[in-house]
Amino acid sequence: MPLRCLLPRSFAALLFLCLSSSLVLSQDVQMVPDSQDRDSANKAQNRDTDKDEAPVTTFKANVDVVQLFFNVKDKKGGLIPNLPKENFEIFEDGKPQTIKYFAAESNLPLTLGILIDGSASQERVLDMEKQVGGAFLSEILRDKDMAFVMSFDIGVELLQDFTANTRKLKAALESVKINSGGHSRLPDIPGMGGGPVPTSGIPRGTLLYDAVYLASHDEMAQQVDRKAMILLTDGEDQGSQYKTRDAVEAAQKADTIVYVLLCADRGFYGFGGYSGDSEMRKLTGETGGRVIEVGNKMEKLKAAFDQISQELRSQYNVGYVPTNLTKDGKFRKIEIRSKDGSKIQSRSGYFAVTEKAEN
Repeated sequence: MPLRCLLPRSFAALLFLCLSSSLVLSQDVQMVPDSQDRDSANKAQNRDTDKDEAPVTTFKANVDVVQLFFNVKDKKGGLIPNLPKENFEIFEDGKPQTIKYFAAESNLPLTLGILIDGSASQERVLDMEKQVGGAFLSEILRDKDMAFVMSFDIGVELLQDFTANTRKLKAALESVKINSGGHSRLPDIPGMGGGPVPTSGIPRGTLLYDAVYLASHDEMAQQVDRKAMILLTDGEDQGSQYKTRDAVEAAQKADTIVYVLLCADRGFYGFGGYSGDSEMRKLTGETGGRVIEVGNKMEKLKAAFDQISQELRSQYNVGYVPTNLTKDGKFRKIEIRSKDGSKIQSRSGYFAVTEKAEN
């Protein structure tokens, strides 16, 4: 599937890259072109026209800074904004860390992925998802923001790669159709140009975990700034070659928050009901997102999108240099504490870079 190239937009940045042949992309910190460069590039963008946009480009430097985005909530789940840096403590693997960078509200560009379930169980809620999802994209995307749309059923398909053009994103959503395939196996045909992604040899139904893995590894891992994925699904996976743990790890390595909107027509499942919510809570809880149950109610889906929009626009942003600088590729557990006892919604940790990645 096509990926957006990460290229500097100024001669100075190009010269820097040429002179620094050992520069390596890292998941932990980001460097972005100055605001003047960004503004100049984005004047050419028009999200409501047919013209292709030049994507907003950024690049990362291999500096030992861990960056975190998180929300602070009261006991009732309401967002708490504008708390000072002194209100927070950060621990990595139980050891206190020194906060070097802090912002009470992040204005960094947002990179968003919409993953929509096209399996048979979604037939009665799919139109609702398309309509409300399209309205959400029109509302949340601002200058310098980008999004992509991916569907999953018996296969995984990138319907629209990164763009700021909401017309194209809505068209991608509208193109989703229910696909049970009429067979149990996905043909072994490579998915060039955004087509189905091959995952052969396993019975197919709903490749949810494969979709999250591919969206994280092939799309989000190439990007910088704030990143989030929203899954519109009942949470049921059938036939993925990747498991829940693989999907979680891929999202964590891509520094991507995952939200799941559980959309389900309970009548489809009969008396047994559906059981995807448990695994979805693991996926979202460890990446800093959450599960919101919607059922088949449009008003609940609208409210859920509104909540996500508020959370993404009310994130705190902190950065620290870890006391453990060993580049072993291992998972480091992070805990953010609020001194006033407020609830913190954040990812559970990150994977350290490896020595191999620097060479």
